[in-house]
Amino acid sequence: MPLAPLGEREGIGLYHASPRDPVWEYVLSVRQAADCLQAQRQRVALIGHSHVACYFSRPNGDAAVEETIGEVAAGGTELQISDGRWLINPGSVGQPRDGDPRAAWLLLDTATQSATWNRTEYDVDGAAAAIRAARLPDSLAERLEYGQ
Repeated sequence: MPLAPLGEREGIGLYHASPRDPVWEYVLSVRQAADCLQAQRQRVALIGHSHVACYFSRPNGDAAVEETIGEVAAGGTELQISDGRWLINPGSVGQPRDGDPRAAWLLLDTATQSATWNRTEYDVDGAAAAIRAARLPDSLAERLEYGQ
């Protein structure tokens, strides 16, 4: 059974890519995020696809597009998400693309309404060897070391 590119749990939107295009859209700019925040039904949504740990927010909920903010989220970044609208990318456990080769993951605490980004070391050389053994493009293995 294939995984669905979108869903919802505990009122949180879940999208492989974005609320506008659950499969293909890379959300990397504030302008794109503003459009996605407008399109999403939920106040908080998690996205992926770009492999970049980041977040976008409208602090005043449905305020003007110009009030949308966005930042890359380094490991250890912690946010209170109890107010406003949020579009959150946890990053990637495989193939991170934000310049940090460590696995990126998010702890989303729905009880305290907080989001905390974390980074974990992993066997980059072993992962690169597995990519090569599967005869995938060598560029996928090479960029692991650089988080690209």
